[in-house]
Amino acid sequence: MRPLQDKIKDQQTLKEIVKKLQREGKRVVFTNGCFDILHRGHVIYLEQARARGDILIVGVNTDTSVSAIKGPARPVVPEKARMTVIAALESVDYVVPFAEPDPYRLIACLKPQILVKGGDWNTTDIVGRDLVKETVVIPFVKGSSTSEIIEVIIQRYAAQTDSH
Repeated sequence: MRPLQDKIKDQQTLKEIVKKLQREGKRVVFTNGCFDILHRGHVIYLEQARARGDILIVGVNTDTSVSAIKGPARPVVPEKARMTVIAALESVDYVVPFAEPDPYRLIACLKPQILVKGGDWNTTDIVGRDLVKETVVIPFVKGSSTSEIIEVIIQRYAAQTDSH
């Protein structure tokens, strides 16, 4: 088993790795997200994304970009911890951070053949679809949302403090 830190790469290092893999005939799949609180939906989604090719690269939003997208209370989990947890998944081959609100520049740099997004995305709205050979939308796993998990935590802890 590869050490987790061997899976986490910077953009330029990963670009060279992808070139080598593609010369070897490997189909490289890319997806991205905040992955703030890893849940069942993320795990199923990443497993299905990996099944689309030989190598799965996951772009993870930095803390700054998560805050810009989700608001100042997010992320709950810091980026190094989020990348480590994603890297620990068997379905994930490489993890790369990106600071922009969307992964367009990262996709343009890495040049994967396949881009995968979750079912909460409309195909025409998927950033980077013009840069890849194939874009795949994987069905959304109902009841699996970081925002929903955070809301449950807030409600349960508020109920506990109200009862004391």
